[in-house]
Amino acid sequence: MMRMLMAVVLMTCASLAAAQTIQLITEDEAKLPAAPQVSARAITRGPGVKLVSPEAVGKSSFAFKVAFAPRGSSKIDPASVQVVYLKNPQVDLTTRVKAGIGPVGIDVIAASAPAGEHPIRVSVRDDEGRQGTATFNLVVK
Repeated sequence: MMRMLMAVVLMTCASLAAAQTIQLITEDEAKLPAAPQVSARAITRGPGVKLVSPEAVGKSSFAFKVAFAPRGSSKIDPASVQVVYLKNPQVDLTTRVKAGIGPVGIDVIAASAPAGEHPIRVSVRDDEGRQGTATFNLVVK
């Protein structure tokens, strides 16, 4: 009974943390120079990573949702998730979205960022050590 109560309390705290608006990208970070373009495409057996929320969002508050798709019987390692803002220098956003990271993806109910295009890379590993990565441009209007 006590374990069940503690689980409910932890889930409630995680939900509350995810419900608060987080500043995904600051004004100062948005002003940093663009990172050099690197194109790398390869066939991988690592987990799939896909942006679920729209790439174009409103400025006031938006959902930031990314789905992970493990391959075969592997499982996602939530502790391996990295979210990086591709600027020069790169900005690690992982701690900002940590409350929304889980084994099926990232689910931040309310995030904010300045207007503009924001290149973001999300990577994750499965329990077999294989990495999956996706890069997308979050456009804030």
